[in-house]
Amino acid sequence: MRKKVTKAIFPVAGLGTRFLPATKSVPKEIMTLVDRPLVQYAIDEARAAGIKEFIFVTSRGKGALEDYFDHAPILEQELRRKGKDDLLEILKHTNMDSGAIAYIRQHKALGLGHAVWCARRLIANEPFAVILPDDVIAAEKPCLQQMVEAYEETGGNMVAAMEVAPEKASAYGVLDVKEDMGSVVSVNGMVEKPKKEDAPSNLAVIGRYILSPSVLRNLNQRKQGTGGEIQLTDAIAEDIANDVPVYGYRFKGQRFDCGSKAGFLQATVHFALARDELRDDLMDYITDVAQVSRAAE
Repeated sequence: MRKKVTKAIFPVAGLGTRFLPATKSVPKEIMTLVDRPLVQYAIDEARAAGIKEFIFVTSRGKGALEDYFDHAPILEQELRRKGKDDLLEILKHTNMDSGAIAYIRQHKALGLGHAVWCARRLIANEPFAVILPDDVIAAEKPCLQQMVEAYEETGGNMVAAMEVAPEKASAYGVLDVKEDMGSVVSVNGMVEKPKKEDAPSNLAVIGRYILSPSVLRNLNQRKQGTGGEIQLTDAIAEDIANDVPVYGYRFKGQRFDCGSKAGFLQATVHFALARDELRDDLMDYITDVAQVSRAAE
């Protein structure tokens, strides 16, 4: 019987330099889309997929991220005193049970593969998920849940994939497709950030993975790849050579790159328009801005 995926790694050690000066004192992962921090979207997605243990790979200066998941007794007491039960219910979803969450330090920024490798002792010999909070995915059924359901049929390793324009391939790991089966594709290999003319397909890997523990053994070799970093895609591709299958999964949903300012703003608008109490006012504002812009042309 295939082991269930109950552990997830969240690599959050990055400095968030594209969002300076905000990230001088605020970890990027707790910057908010509407009123929920990026990391809360990732946690909610993981919970929906059946994840029970949450492993954060952090770095110096991420204390506010750790505090976010802790109980806030004074705040909770004040809300209870004022009868604000709806806000108490919202806070309950931000709290993590004792023992459900762990923090591992990545002392040097040596790449995504290295960040995942840092959590190896907490994973042991189990399949595990990796979620990059920068990639926020709006979907009717959460992306990782879709993948877990597909993984139960395929086993092996699975990466979330989406089609990208050829000129954007150099920003992603790209799949070399062996067989296209619709939502699932089997993979010959993966190429990290290829030039447009060298990309083996238009299917790019984005920040959701379900991985075999053999990937961690591959990462033990500490091989440097593109940019001199230890690349997770290289360790996954090495599994193919060892006869461990790798699959790409075309998820249903819209992905926002919240590691970029433009993507972050687009996600903010998307999630705000999905809220009944915000939609009308925001839509009126967007319409007014569009009309003014057209009039100025």
